[in-house]
Amino acid sequence: MAHGPAKGIRRWLFATNHKDIGTMYLWFSFTMFLLGGFFAMVVRAELFEPGMQIVRPEFFNQMTTMHGLIMVFGAIMPVFVGLANWMIPMMIGAPDMALPRMNNLSFWILPFGFTLLASTLFMEGGAPNFGWTFYAPLSTTYAPPTVNFFIFGIHIIGASSIMGSINIIATILNLRAPGMTLMKMPLFAWTWLITAFLLIAVMPVLAGAVTMMLMDINFGTSFFDAAGGGDPVLFQHIFWFFGHPEVYIIIIPAFGVISAIIPTFSRKPLFGYSSMVYATAAIAFLSFIVWAHHMFTVGMPIAGELYFMYATLLIAVPTGVKVFNWVSTMFRGAITFETPMLFAIAFVVLFTLGGFTGVMLAIAPADIQYHDSYFVVAHFHYVMVAGALFSSTAAVYYWLPKWCGRMYNETMGKVHFWVSFIGFNITFFPQHFLGLAGMPRRYADYSLQFADWNMVSSIGAFIYGASQLLFLYNVIATIVAGRKVSDPKIWEGAEGLEWTLPTPAPYHTFSTPPAVK
Repeated sequence: MAHGPAKGIRRWLFATNHKDIGTMYLWFSFTMFLLGGFFAMVVRAELFEPGMQIVRPEFFNQMTTMHGLIMVFGAIMPVFVGLANWMIPMMIGAPDMALPRMNNLSFWILPFGFTLLASTLFMEGGAPNFGWTFYAPLSTTYAPPTVNFFIFGIHIIGASSIMGSINIIATILNLRAPGMTLMKMPLFAWTWLITAFLLIAVMPVLAGAVTMMLMDINFGTSFFDAAGGGDPVLFQHIFWFFGHPEVYIIIIPAFGVISAIIPTFSRKPLFGYSSMVYATAAIAFLSFIVWAHHMFTVGMPIAGELYFMYATLLIAVPTGVKVFNWVSTMFRGAITFETPMLFAIAFVVLFTLGGFTGVMLAIAPADIQYHDSYFVVAHFHYVMVAGALFSSTAAVYYWLPKWCGRMYNETMGKVHFWVSFIGFNITFFPQHFLGLAGMPRRYADYSLQFADWNMVSSIGAFIYGASQLLFLYNVIATIVAGRKVSDPKIWEGAEGLEWTLPTPAPYHTFSTPPAVK
């Protein structure tokens, strides 16, 4: 006999229900998003005009480092794990996740990992100051004493990711409803299956890198210390062998979200389902063999530069297939522009723009000019913020009524979209100009010729930051007092098993497995 949720704090501490754990991941992710956003606001406030205004250069470096680490590991990755926990069992007809107790553990170690990371701000020597890529020797020979806490935090976060990935793979491979073949799965489940394999492959590489750092700092080894016969460039190779698949880990689940939303609001099936699956798998495979395109300036042989350049340009092909399929899905569809669709279309446009600047950066001789400039900052924010955050916001607007049985305020959702969209572009588009003009990244001060665009960029950042408070208000107001919806479909044109369930989604998803035709 199925029991309902436990009461009070026990429900959350000992949660094994995929919906409760998904909810905790989503709220944790948004909390980290606000914290990482606050750090970004400190950075943009300092860069508002030339000269040192409000913080010392050392603290500025700590803010850029903490902003990057918390946004990548604390905001973007957990939001997609939260969506996976909520949606995958509903999409494939499973009663729950395959390993519910491990699911609970994989969530609850995260707050401890990030508390450890954030607490370094209050320790002697200050927070890590070596950038989110933590290149040696800045993170080893010249690191603050808090680097050991940082390393432990990264290990905890990595363990959480590996456990979550094992759970998703076990669920998708073992708990699909009768008749739900792999080629009938929604794209979101496919993208997460591929992402989970990527995570299991690369997280141990990151663990190895930080363990070697730990040995260099505390036990006298010289993996990355040239004075002892080591090689600092080795660190870059190891880091980017993790880091490049990592950026695809961040964006591939976003592809699944967009592939669910665009067909719904176009009132058409997704164009080219199987090509989307193959394109996603191709992107995942190629992400492993292009890591050194982040390292064109380290002095690699010309053959190496040529190989990494061509391999990187090749990723544009499957990515172009996906964009073509989304546009083809919209073509001659009966499109309506509800809030999730606005965010989805913005994702396609802005992610494609970020992809174009990525092609520029893939060309080795050009990259040598752009390297470590604000052009690179603009590029990866168009991919990560417009890509990962716009898509996860779209997902929340799309599925929130299904989760809680209440409809959000559509007008406020559209205001949130437009303020976000405009603020985002005011922030990051001028950074292309700054980078092409020669402004280096991670500097607390800059020359007078960069002043105007930096002021524009900082104004845009505060607009974008403020828009997220609108989002927070809209979500809370929906849960507390939104208009009730009882229609299981909610969205006209929505397809998939999750829309056959009652609204709000029941605590126990499927008591008997549904039959899939």
